Amino acid sequence: MTATYTIAGVRISVSAIHEGFDSYAVDYRTDGASPDFSVATTQDDIDFEREKSTEGTFPDSYLEALAVFRKISERMPEYDTFLFHGSAISADGLGYVFAAPSGTGKSTHAALWRNMLGTRAVMVNDDKPMIRAGTESAEIFGTPFSGKHNLGSNIHVPLRAVCVIRRGESNHIERISPDEAYPLILRQTYRPHDPAMLAKTLTLLDRLKHSVSFYRLACNMSPEAAKVSWEAMRP
Repeated sequence: MTATYTIAGVRISVSAIHEGFDSYAVDYRTDGASPDFSVATTQDDIDFEREKSTEGTFPDSYLEALAVFRKISERMPEYDTFLFHGSAISADGLGYVFAAPSGTGKSTHAALWRNMLGTRAVMVNDDKPMIRAGTESAEIFGTPFSGKHNLGSNIHVPLRAVCVIRRGESNHIERISPDEAYPLILRQTYRPHDPAMLAKTLTLLDRLKHSVSFYRLACNMSPEAAKVSWEAMRP
């Protein structure tokens, strides 16, 4: 099937063998204007995703959806946008991203914010948001892939802060410099295989360093952890 989707403000035509991607991206489907670029998948793309998968056996339709999203992520730096692995939340209309290796607790911490702030907090994406890095500001966007709990929205908000999380017995947050944050953020950023797109991604990360604040949070996943991080990062 072939359909057009708008993801992070970019119109993308997708030609796929199966309907797996559309089941994830139906809320992003777009009619009308011509696409900014097109992607198409083959069985080789599906087989590549199967070889990379280490978490179980998946049907071709799901693997093709991953292949489509990978192809899209490879092209997005052309539009000053890159894929980021983190849990992104909007609070009072501003975006915050919690970054950490899988299993550390970034999704749990975002849930604590939602419990504390109620309707003032909206999930942007719980796993794979996209960040558009301008010369003076950045935005965070929801995407079709939003983690195992499917927590996300087709919205975008100004990005205020990126917070790197680690487990700790007590709750403590500190602001860190962009240079200190850089290697931590780089590990959570999708790095394209195309050398030109990789170079552009690194340029976008340099922009990000100068347009948002960075924090490091040690937390024990108690409700107090959300209060500590919110009080530090809020406007």
